[in-house]
Amino acid sequence: MEAPDMLRYKRIPLNDGTGTMPAVGFGTLIPDHNATKQAVKTALTAGFRHFDCAERYRNEEAVGGAIRESIAAGTLSRDHLFVTTKLWNTNHRPERVRPAFEESCRRLQVDYIDAYLIHTPFAFLPGDEQDPRDEHGHVIYDRGVKLIDTWRALEELANSGQCRSIGLSDVTLDKLKEIVEAARIKPAIVQVESHPYLPEWEMLDYCRQHGIVLLAFAALGHGMTPNLLEDPVITAIAARLGRTPAQIALAWAAQRGTAFLTTSVTPRRIEQNFDISSLPEDAMRQIREHITTNFRFNRVVETGVPGFIPRVNAEQAAK
Repeated sequence: MEAPDMLRYKRIPLNDGTGTMPAVGFGTLIPDHNATKQAVKTALTAGFRHFDCAERYRNEEAVGGAIRESIAAGTLSRDHLFVTTKLWNTNHRPERVRPAFEESCRRLQVDYIDAYLIHTPFAFLPGDEQDPRDEHGHVIYDRGVKLIDTWRALEELANSGQCRSIGLSDVTLDKLKEIVEAARIKPAIVQVESHPYLPEWEMLDYCRQHGIVLLAFAALGHGMTPNLLEDPVITAIAARLGRTPAQIALAWAAQRGTAFLTTSVTPRRIEQNFDISSLPEDAMRQIREHITTNFRFNRVVETGVPGFIPRVNAEQAAK
């Protein structure tokens, strides 16, 4: 009897000694609270155990409610889960970090967070307004705090035990290197946009050298143009192996050594996106060598403001 394919259950060791993180993750950037709660419940039933959240998403309560109800139903326990959430830009000042963290714990209804990430390396004006703007519509940045100051506050959280691992999100390789070189506790996880159109090989190599998990968001290209799931290399492999293009792209992500996030509110797609299996080596090689499109869909690394870029706008901006 053929051994079951275990790629969907792959776990990646964390460099801080706290354990492992599931490579297959479910992202919770879903605007509607009811849809969020139902999607998380469906993802739990499908087999997802890694959930990526954020203060910025404004739906941690819905995620927490789904988790709490599933635990109460006896279908799983808290230690089966890996819950990540993120510190938003308006809370970079060190004195704001712990209160923001504790509020996320309260909303998620958990006693501890498996990984707490700095959502972006950009500090915004402190306050309750998540997107502070001046009279001209420009973001108001906080020049009174440096990223390393915020990182030191996360290191203190990690020492408390309530926060098991710490990391960064939406950073460039140069910014990551700055923190790694100055940190007392190295980042365990770095979350960046990555997919076959933006493989981030240099970032991945650096993360491997330091035992950092590269966690890929927009792993399916966010359904935008150019459409990764319509790429002829991906679709040909999918047809040959009898899988969906999404399953090919996600298997590629896990198999090359990254963790990934995928988001959907459609039950069938949620189930399919968990149901990945290993690709033959020739398929892995074809994706690396034959896909030549290079495209970043999210401009957050430039501004600290999340936002996916329609290709037509990107082309017009380049003119």
